[in-house]
Amino acid sequence: MSQKSNSLINRFFELESASGILLVLAAVLAIVLANSPLSSYYDLLVSIPVTVAIADFEISKPLLLWINDGLMAIFFLLVGLELKREIVEGELSDLRKATLPAVGAVGGMLVPALIYLYFTHTDANAVKGWAIPAATDIAFALGVLSLLGPRVPASLKVFLMSLAIFDDIGAILIIAFFYTSKISLWALLVVACCIVVLFVINKRGVGERSPYFIIGLIMWVALLKSGVHATLAGVLLAMFIPAKSAVPGEQSSLKSLEQDLHATVAFFILPLFAFANAGVDLQNIPLESMLHDVTIGIAGGLFFGKQLGIFLFCWLAIKTGFARLPGSMSYLSLYGTAALCGIGFTMSLFIGSLAFEETGVNMLFDERIGIIAGSLCSGILGYLILRRSLDGRQIDID
Repeated sequence: MSQKSNSLINRFFELESASGILLVLAAVLAIVLANSPLSSYYDLLVSIPVTVAIADFEISKPLLLWINDGLMAIFFLLVGLELKREIVEGELSDLRKATLPAVGAVGGMLVPALIYLYFTHTDANAVKGWAIPAATDIAFALGVLSLLGPRVPASLKVFLMSLAIFDDIGAILIIAFFYTSKISLWALLVVACCIVVLFVINKRGVGERSPYFIIGLIMWVALLKSGVHATLAGVLLAMFIPAKSAVPGEQSSLKSLEQDLHATVAFFILPLFAFANAGVDLQNIPLESMLHDVTIGIAGGLFFGKQLGIFLFCWLAIKTGFARLPGSMSYLSLYGTAALCGIGFTMSLFIGSLAFEETGVNMLFDERIGIIAGSLCSGILGYLILRRSLDGRQIDID
């Protein structure tokens, strides 16, 4: 490869929007393959059985579930690390700064869920997808925001990041409490023992990563067998990674691990997840399928529910004095950011894969079309509003 090609590749990966662009390309490639003569090969690829066995113990799953249950645990490990860092020393350590995005996140989860339930409340199977439009894909949202360049004030980026973190907390709790199968108490006992061991080595100031990873792997396997979704192992493990270095002047294990994982998650795990989950066969689909209650509920929840829920809850919090609008932000930029949070994509796809996996009813097409449509419209609207806002034409609502 020539030096010029290397330079172009390096410059691409340095872009803030690079991860978002890769996500789009991966999703588009999956849709193209699923609607081409190669569709059978695409289906064969994601359904390849992969088995890991040690003596009599084995885990056997199709490749799709290894990606969704295994690689996404690493994604949630990164989410947990970011969450812990923000709580310890970041924006979430200041209660006054954390209040507005926290309130916005509540509205951004509640209103989309209610909109979805309005369309699907008569179908017991469809109701299980209520949390799908409540999610926000922060990688995509930040990717769209970065297209606006240096005009974006730091306060707006911080607000979006903080809101997304609270949104992730909500998603983690939803997965833990609502999307679990039959519970194995013996497996959960192993998880509890792993947590105790992690607590002990953290308190003893162990800075080496390997003990945490070994215990984390055991905990992941136990959660996989417990009925609670295995990706939560990533979040639990992150809570015990040391946030302070035992050696003065050295970077903490938390920060160094977060930096090491960021590129892997952004440029490999999330695009691979999008590729494996976004393949929708659009050929010979009747119009009534595209107007299914699940499709409309998800698309409406993401597009209308997110922007209305976040903006109205934030506006009420500001007007009642419960929170304050960050500096360099107007109500118009707040609304644009709220619209941008309607990009659910990877997180919505992930929750959707959990919501309908045990219903026995195939709602894959309805779910994915709704996610893609709602996310696409939200991204376009959010970009246009923020572009207008950052050009100086700001509108305040009294």
